[in-house]
Amino acid sequence: MLLNVVLGFLCGGFALAAGNDPATQGPPPLLLVSFDGFRADYLKRFHMPNLELLYSQGVLVEQLTNVFITKTFPNHYSLVTGLYAESHGVLASSMYDPVSHKHFSLRNDSDPWWWSEAEPLWLTALDSGYETAAMMWPGSDVAIGNRTATHFLPYDAAVTFRQRLGNVTSWMAGNGKEKGAMFAALYWEEPDRSGHAFGPDNNTAMAAVLKEVDDCVGLMVSELRRVGLWGKLNLVVTSDHGMAQCSAQRLIRLDDCLHPDNYTLVDLTPVAALIPNTDPEAVFGLLNGCHPHMTAYLKKAIPERLHYRDNERIQPIILIADEGWTIVQRGNKLPRYPEAVFGLLNGCHPHMTAYLKKAIPERLHYRDNERIQPIILIADEGWTIVQRGNKLPRCEISTGIVTSNSNQNLVNISIKRSHAE
Repeated sequence: MLLNVVLGFLCGGFALAAGNDPATQGPPPLLLVSFDGFRADYLKRFHMPNLELLYSQGVLVEQLTNVFITKTFPNHYSLVTGLYAESHGVLASSMYDPVSHKHFSLRNDSDPWWWSEAEPLWLTALDSGYETAAMMWPGSDVAIGNRTATHFLPYDAAVTFRQRLGNVTSWMAGNGKEKGAMFAALYWEEPDRSGHAFGPDNNTAMAAVLKEVDDCVGLMVSELRRVGLWGKLNLVVTSDHGMAQCSAQRLIRLDDCLHPDNYTLVDLTPVAALIPNTDPEAVFGLLNGCHPHMTAYLKKAIPERLHYRDNERIQPIILIADEGWTIVQRGNKLPRYPEAVFGLLNGCHPHMTAYLKKAIPERLHYRDNERIQPIILIADEGWTIVQRGNKLPRCEISTGIVTSNSNQNLVNISIKRSHAE
């Protein structure tokens, strides 16, 4: 379990302009911004002048305790519902419901059924007559109870922070004819994406990405000033969870505990969830005490303090790895996650476009098939993608050997970097 707490900031421009009568004013708009995976000690380890200036003008919350489990979807849904994961129903990145037999994953997350056990702020505010907006926030592109925020865009990891921010400030500012959104939520994948790719203890890599995060904060303040919102709204900058450095030397292999025929795996690490295929008590007996850095719980014995027991989607057995340890089924390698790999590939070459499967453009008609891989890379016309080297690949066909393009137009995608969970 990742125990590093995350930082939360409440940085409020004065909600009422000087000279206005507070009695005639409604509540100020609220902008909620999340930088995914912002570990608490990043502020102490790295210089971030824009963020420091921002919280010096507001309130700095020294720590924010995330909900169990420490994953992006459960914690982001808690931020906008005020509920523990067992109450709002988004319990993990991978889920299985024993009643409906439905499966949920990061690549299969659009069924409203999973999100409908709670109501997020962008819907609650609609009931008070306010317009709302949500930009790439987990769950915000799902019609919950046949409703969405007034303004939203489907999730697309390729959309830059500047583009996301531009939409949000436009929605909040209004256009003179329509009122601006009174609540908006804005999500950005960093520094989580780079933390997974390089590890949070990689000072060189994290210094670079946190400078980008800090630049995003500076851009946000500048944009809010430009559209006239600064000083007229409340701004909350927060995160969802921390991150621990993992290592291939700290692996917990389930195959060392029991044969895979004994269980069906639902989620893996740092909190594994599994369904026993035989007697649950017998399977638990094999897992309990199997590894000194992993704790096994039958569902009924999950500690009350975790608030992670009273939901049908919680599996009969969960396994919790100690901080810095990774649960795998077998092997000697740390798992790579599509989002982390995508983070390395996205924007790495000006003539190649990377897409996560769920973000492949509709116009390509190349998304709704299980055989399509989690990430695809599309080279610009005349360019060739190779793994390594400086030569074009040769393609054998029945009529002979065909080569194309030019050796000068190669996109080399060799990635040799460490990564962490």
